Amino acid sequence: MLSAAVDGVRSRITRSTTELFSQAPDPLADTESFPGDPGLLGPDSVSWPVIGDVAAFVAGIRALLVQAAHPEVVAGVMDHSSFRDDTLGRLSRTSAWVTATTFGAEPEVEAVVSAVKHAHRPIRGRSERGRPYSAFSPSLGAWVHNALTDSFLTAYRQFGPRSLSDAEADRFVAEQAVIGRLLDVDPLPLTAAELTAWLVDHPDIEPSDASRSAVAFLERPPLPAPVMLGYRPMFWAAVATLPPGLAAVLDLTAPPSAMLGGRTAVGFLRWALGTSPSWQRAVARASARQPVAAA
Repeated sequence: MLSAAVDGVRSRITRSTTELFSQAPDPLADTESFPGDPGLLGPDSVSWPVIGDVAAFVAGIRALLVQAAHPEVVAGVMDHSSFRDDTLGRLSRTSAWVTATTFGAEPEVEAVVSAVKHAHRPIRGRSERGRPYSAFSPSLGAWVHNALTDSFLTAYRQFGPRSLSDAEADRFVAEQAVIGRLLDVDPLPLTAAELTAWLVDHPDIEPSDASRSAVAFLERPPLPAPVMLGYRPMFWAAVATLPPGLAAVLDLTAPPSAMLGGRTAVGFLRWALGTSPSWQRAVARASARQPVAAA
């Protein structure tokens, strides 16, 4: 009876979590059609276990916070994104990009890159400080990409199931740079130390009305009440991992219990969800072989 109850809890958590990311087409829907394809990074990459772990939930929140520290980047989000009215849709589309580029077969990677480039075409305007922005700007694209890379790495090192060596961290950054090049973003630091320094010392970050609106939204997004119970500790865990300079730009201070709350929430989700289904499907696809043609 106890076992059945535990399975029921896991099933409900899995279902509610899956629903959060089901508002966009499955980017790996046909991945089994490419047996033996290792994808862009491959099963021996550092990226597969890092992005396949539930610490990625904290990383996603952190990346959005870091991105909001750049006035032109956050202006593009506020002016052109549907995140206020379609929060789960935006979350699903971002998750689909990460899933496809990390775990997808080569044709799936090519498809999602083409779709993102098409979606970026109309995204241009001016920030509140009067500077122009465009989704095709290599430097603005670098801020978005590098914030995501740094956040995945930081979240895993703080909340992941094992430690990463400095060499593994550098490999992860270099692997993610391969993805960044697909969108022609620049610069792309190739080591963890260079990446963190580039973000922290970036000359263009400063507070803005748009960043304050984005942070307020991320602190209290319109998610179902049961989901918010898990979201809140992960939000504050993400804040706790921000470098002091970025936290100051965003006017955020984590409570003393934030790291413990994050470890507890991530540990619970890891118990409930296990490893990423996308990671499992990618491993199965990469290890499969093309069927031998009949003689």
